[in-house]
Amino acid sequence: MIPLTFSQPGQENIIRKIGGKSDVRAHLENLGFVPGGNVTVITENGGNLIVKVKEARVAISKEMASKIMV
Repeated sequence: MIPLTFSQPGQENIIRKIGGKSDVRAHLENLGFVPGGNVTVITENGGNLIVKVKEARVAISKEMASKIMV
């Protein structure tokens, strides 16, 4: 398992685990980041990641992305 921040743009990944405090995990799950789901990094923009999750594009900080293990 590696953090999502180390994933290459365009590579589809399966979410293995969501780390962090319970409120951070709940926020990420509300955005669609759930274990077993697919996530693809679209691009990195100004220290943030643009990712595709559940057919939607979402911008998350690198700090948040580092808590998503793929």
